[in-house]
Amino acid sequence: MAVTQTQTQTLAQKLIAAACGRAAVEVGEIVTCRVDLAMFHDSSGPRRLQPMLDELGASLWDKSKVVLVIDHYVPEGDDESRRIVRIARDWASAQRLPNVYDSVGICHVVLPERGHLRPGMFCVGGDSHSPTGGAFGAYMFGIGSTEMLGVSVSGEIWVKVPETVRMNWRHRLAHGVTAKDMMLHMIGRFGMNGGRYQAVEFCGEAVTALSMQERMTLSNMSAELGSQVGLVAPDAVTLDYLRGVGVQDEIDVTRWQGDPDAQAETHDFDAALLAPQVAAPHSPANTRDVSAFSDVPVDVAYIGACTGAKLEDLRAAASVLRGQRVARGVQLVVAPASMRDQAQAASEGVMAVLEDAGAQLLATTCGACAGYGGSIPEGSTVISSTARNFKGRMGAASAQVYLGSPYTVAASALRGRITDPREVLA
Repeated sequence: MAVTQTQTQTLAQKLIAAACGRAAVEVGEIVTCRVDLAMFHDSSGPRRLQPMLDELGASLWDKSKVVLVIDHYVPEGDDESRRIVRIARDWASAQRLPNVYDSVGICHVVLPERGHLRPGMFCVGGDSHSPTGGAFGAYMFGIGSTEMLGVSVSGEIWVKVPETVRMNWRHRLAHGVTAKDMMLHMIGRFGMNGGRYQAVEFCGEAVTALSMQERMTLSNMSAELGSQVGLVAPDAVTLDYLRGVGVQDEIDVTRWQGDPDAQAETHDFDAALLAPQVAAPHSPANTRDVSAFSDVPVDVAYIGACTGAKLEDLRAAASVLRGQRVARGVQLVVAPASMRDQAQAASEGVMAVLEDAGAQLLATTCGACAGYGGSIPEGSTVISSTARNFKGRMGAASAQVYLGSPYTVAASALRGRITDPREVLA
């Protein structure tokens, strides 16, 4: 299709155009893009890629652009976990991969905190929550093992240019209301498939006021909207974060802004009116205001995962629990998203607050979010900061899992029932 250089473009279109070496692209075009970074973990990576690469007699196109994070099957609790992790470690050693992060946190948190993401990049990941990278103004999405094989050998992938849906959040969130609540509200409104193939761009005063870790939660859970990517245009907040993790590259923030008059469906929300949100079993789309669930008792309160156990999430939970103990009979479990975040939380006294409140500390891995170590008991009612509450996902098919923000999880642990955190924070 012919595209004029003066055509207005959304942020998604600009990122794709840059990746395929074009001035502009049109919605619906299929183009081949150069990949700047490919990330995979122990579950999605070597155990699946190695046999296919060996069969083809192929090698990695650029080892410097590959990142392997070992985060799903660690700490190894059984023979199968040990086998999978050994494959990943042995392959990384044999390939002499320069970017390997073993048991230091969840891939979607480790990747940016180690400086691998920046505005304008085109990236893929072997995990459905790879759109987290969109928080940095990078086009990043999840792909399967066969697609990852093609990327690993060629460094390229084709993509169909998606329509853009703008989620415009006016005003600012109230204290105790978070990006997690924003996402649950949007998923509850639009459903998990979002209706079509699309890119979501989050914008408005409420979004620009968010920290990078909160923006990461937005982009991460765009997967639950059925979107290929979830984008936030980069700004001074982005630059400050990147400088803080050691990125010294020149970054032209102004280049990676969508044109205001580019064609996109827009939905408006008032952040100031948003109440804390809770998703009932067994779908993130089963979302309503927290007040709808105030009579639901909880057995387990789980603060973990890439959407609910970053440094700011741990701080939020501690602000609810400081000086108090969880309700009798409630098990509070905390699995920090990365070693770096856990260390910082410890230095601030946040981890001590959580443990004094009765928290059981688990490893900085995916853990119960994906049904691995520390999985949820059968028959329990759970309030969790994870992204999904599908039946059996957290290890017990009979568990009833509700989703909420870290504020809501902590408040519910304190009261022994699902609780509006604003009641406690007040």
